[in-house]
Amino acid sequence: MPQTELFLIFTERLETATTPYMVSGSVASIIYGEPRLTNDIDIILHITSGDVSRLTKAFPATDFYCPPEEVMVIEARRKQRGHFNLIHHDTGHKADIYLYGEHPLHAWGFANRRRIYVGDEKSLWVAPPEYVILRKLEYFKEGGSEKHIGDIRGMLEISGDAIDRTILNHWIPKLALTDAWVVINKA
Repeated sequence: MPQTELFLIFTERLETATTPYMVSGSVASIIYGEPRLTNDIDIILHITSGDVSRLTKAFPATDFYCPPEEVMVIEARRKQRGHFNLIHHDTGHKADIYLYGEHPLHAWGFANRRRIYVGDEKSLWVAPPEYVILRKLEYFKEGGSEKHIGDIRGMLEISGDAIDRTILNHWIPKLALTDAWVVINKA
């Protein structure tokens, strides 16, 4: 089973619960770039505090660690950086859930997300490659991890023709990522 399919245990339940989402992070960079191992999936959810009960029903305690509803309500009310985790008991796979909030990049990403097919019939919503690159630049700027540099370079190498540089050129200065972008473009 390809690694991406392992994470359908999260996205299929979000689809059933009709919860708007998009996959980002390392799983998205694998889809657009080079394969590498990862044990988690980054998912951006577009929910309000009123949607939380649907999530607890979609991720029952018998199969998943899901934080208490009160915690998810608090996180859903944050204007920026709302976050919690879901963990599948049988596999140990983790979903890092980031909430839409009021970040303009999330709004752009959701408006441009893509339905990607995994195998013959299964699919998931994935953030556009430009969004993934911008978020990885932010993570690199915050933590300095070289894995983000490798992921971005792999995406540019594999999916370079499908990546809209004008979008990157628009967002990079807005998000104060120019120095990080310079690192990517060094030989």
